[in-house]
Amino acid sequence: MDKGALKKILQEIEKGKLSVAEAMDRLRAFPFQDMGFAKIDTHRHLRKGFPEVVLAQEKTAGQIVRILDQVRESGNNVLITRVEPQKAEAILRRHPDLQHHPASRTLYLHMKDLEDKGRGTITVVTAGTSDIPVAEEAAITAEVMGNHVERIFDVGVAGLHRLLAHHDELTAARVLVVVAGMEGALPSVVSGLVDRPVVAVPTSVGYGASFGGVTALLAMLNSCASGVTVVNIDNGFGAGYAASLMNRL
Repeated sequence: MDKGALKKILQEIEKGKLSVAEAMDRLRAFPFQDMGFAKIDTHRHLRKGFPEVVLAQEKTAGQIVRILDQVRESGNNVLITRVEPQKAEAILRRHPDLQHHPASRTLYLHMKDLEDKGRGTITVVTAGTSDIPVAEEAAITAEVMGNHVERIFDVGVAGLHRLLAHHDELTAARVLVVVAGMEGALPSVVSGLVDRPVVAVPTSVGYGASFGGVTALLAMLNSCASGVTVVNIDNGFGAGYAASLMNRL
């Protein structure tokens, strides 16, 4: 259920083309649909501008297929994150029309175009190649939410000349998502170069003293550069979603 669908129902009631009983039947799954093992949030598009997103982690392929069956009936788009390769194969056998993005570990069911679009470019930047899976999760999330996304990979502080070579692209972005592991310094550097919001994403990439991304997380939280907002470790989805909301303002 999105704004357009709800408006159409109300207009049909107003014009006498739809009875209250018929409208109630259409809205029977509003605001959520209880499947026992999951409650699909059919109201989220109205509240947030984008339908519910399914986290595949710890769910079985069978559970995800059943959720997809239900969402397809409602006509909503759905993004599935953290999909392991074997699980993706099983899901695609039942729903072969899903868009599969292995690098981001996502599946996407596109049922309708979004009404709200981003106003500018979201640029996703990584410190290293090892950060790309999390960065791609952010990029795909932003793209399916209706944004134009650019990618700049492997431009970390070990060689800042690589970053400076992309100065024009950085300053042209409306929102930047900066992904880094190890010591997590890149978001501070990028934010010091631009007058745009920077969504910083710490990754769990690094040696022992990185503590699975905690070092990068603390470095980003303690950034002295203005305009840095930090999401959780490896949370590419959260970063892409936040950047998309910023890009609509």
